[in-house]
Amino acid sequence: MAAATSPRPARWNARKTRSLLTGLAFISPAIVGFIVFAAWPIVQSLLYSFTDYNILQPSYFVGLQNYQDLLNDRVYGIALRNTFYMVFIGLPIHLIFNFLMALLLATEIRGLSLYRTIFYLPSITPVVASTIVWLWLFNGQYGILNVILGWFGVPHIGWLTDPNFTKPSLIFMGMWFGGNTILIYLAGLRDVPVSLLEAAELDGASALRKTWHVTLPMISPVIFYTLIINVIGYFQYFTEAWVLTATRDGSAGGPLNSMLFYAMYLYQSAFQLFKMGYASAQAWILFAIVLIATGILFRFSGWVYYRAEE
Repeated sequence: MAAATSPRPARWNARKTRSLLTGLAFISPAIVGFIVFAAWPIVQSLLYSFTDYNILQPSYFVGLQNYQDLLNDRVYGIALRNTFYMVFIGLPIHLIFNFLMALLLATEIRGLSLYRTIFYLPSITPVVASTIVWLWLFNGQYGILNVILGWFGVPHIGWLTDPNFTKPSLIFMGMWFGGNTILIYLAGLRDVPVSLLEAAELDGASALRKTWHVTLPMISPVIFYTLIINVIGYFQYFTEAWVLTATRDGSAGGPLNSMLFYAMYLYQSAFQLFKMGYASAQAWILFAIVLIATGILFRFSGWVYYRAEE
């Protein structure tokens, strides 16, 4: 009986070399672009985080001084707490609201396409333009929100001037921008097997039980995806708060810095105070926080059900 022989490895010849070089030539713009505009700036920011650098003068090494200064920076602590507030309070509210809206838009009612368009339109509207509209709505004197509350005898609320209401105002406004998440949830709801819903209905399950025991487990991968993406996004919360609080002198953050978020303080440190080393240290701490948060979510993702496991 002849012994089995392993196949010989393919020889490297001139034709394969030309194919490799041709392929590298085609992807070289992407490779060069990644190295020049992504990889090298990332490495530079890490190096700058250990230096005192203000763009106008050469940088000099200070070791961990920037990181130590951040631990004693009161404003940095405020920005970090505000950011955690949006992640742990604002994000769950938005995700639950978006899911409920997706459930409503998944029902078969007249004018459904119109309702879906209305909910999605804010997502394609420039964020700055939409935020300026909300700036007028939140106006403490003649904003329409206070006008409506006045009809019911409720005194005017300082939506953007009272530190107790500034972050809840941002959370309330954020419900306006949930169109993309709603669209993702709608796609997930369409993928829920009708047979499971019908079986649950035959067993006498109520609408709430069908949602809890059938719909939620079946779209749990979609929920997990939106959770990861939004956690990363909320740690970088910037545009809405900046537009609502920016002043002519370039400062931002609202009353008592109640709307000063991590990305805003990082921007101020880098491009207003020109403390590039200090801002780089902030950026790397933010990267570590996001990395840890994402790792924790993946570590406790046992609730996610993948039908491929069937």
